Amino acid sequence: MNKFSKNSATRLATCHPDLRRVFTKVLQVFDCSILCGHRSEEEQNALPDDKTQVKFPDSMHNSLPSKAVDVAPYPIDWDDRERLSYFAGIVIGVGASMGVAIRWGGDWDKDNELNDNNFDDLVHFELI
Repeated sequence: MNKFSKNSATRLATCHPDLRRVFTKVLQVFDCSILCGHRSEEEQNALPDDKTQVKFPDSMHNSLPSKAVDVAPYPIDWDDRERLSYFAGIVIGVGASMGVAIRWGGDWDKDNELNDNNFDDLVHFELI
């Protein structure tokens, strides 16, 4: 049985209860690491432009509890776009089965076309 590390559990605890429920369920079928939940103003504004398109307070990560979470399948392979996309499908499906609508940073407009983004954030999931 998969289990969140202490760091992942601490990060997930900063997130909206719906995100906590979804990723607790996702963990039962796919091991993953919680990279980031809530971000403070300092943390948000320190991110480089290739990691975010927005400054504080315009990120879904900036609310408390956070309405966004960055999560990667474990072990993390940043170059494996297929695996990141597969994982996103599981997350979106688990969320839908629980009545929680989730938007993924690999398909911002939710049109199921994965090559039409101007900015990809393949580990980003947010409540709609």
